[in-house]
Amino acid sequence: MEENDTNQMPILDVEIIKELWSKTYNKEGKPDWSHILPYYDDHIYFRDSIQEIRGIEAFKAMTERLSTRSKDLKMNIVNVVKQDNVIFMEWEMTIRFKKNPSSILYGSSRLTINEDGKIAEQRDYFDLWGDIFDNIPVFGKKYRKFMHRKFG
Repeated sequence: MEENDTNQMPILDVEIIKELWSKTYNKEGKPDWSHILPYYDDHIYFRDSIQEIRGIEAFKAMTERLSTRSKDLKMNIVNVVKQDNVIFMEWEMTIRFKKNPSSILYGSSRLTINEDGKIAEQRDYFDLWGDIFDNIPVFGKKYRKFMHRKFG
């Protein structure tokens, strides 16, 4: 495991990504990103299907909101590749909100690493509503039929 001289943390490679992103729980059994946050640059730019965030404080607040809203959250890292300063990972996130059944969100993330070895940009790609609606009897089928008719 190679270390980054500027911050004495292991350099983000395929194995480190798989290990870190697969561990989303703390000792109390709540989702927790504290072991991953040191790998993010203070000026992180994050974007997904729902939001656009700039800065580590806003990013931490987003992870705390997700932790508060979800009763159960697991990450399965399916594939990870790294080329130059870009890491691309495919994942399956199983999440359960308060009183709802678990849903699996299928997605991917593109991480851009800066010269200090930290994540400067993260872009997540996923179909939030489709993956959640698939778990609601009758409604999921109607949603998919609508999407196919309008966009397929």
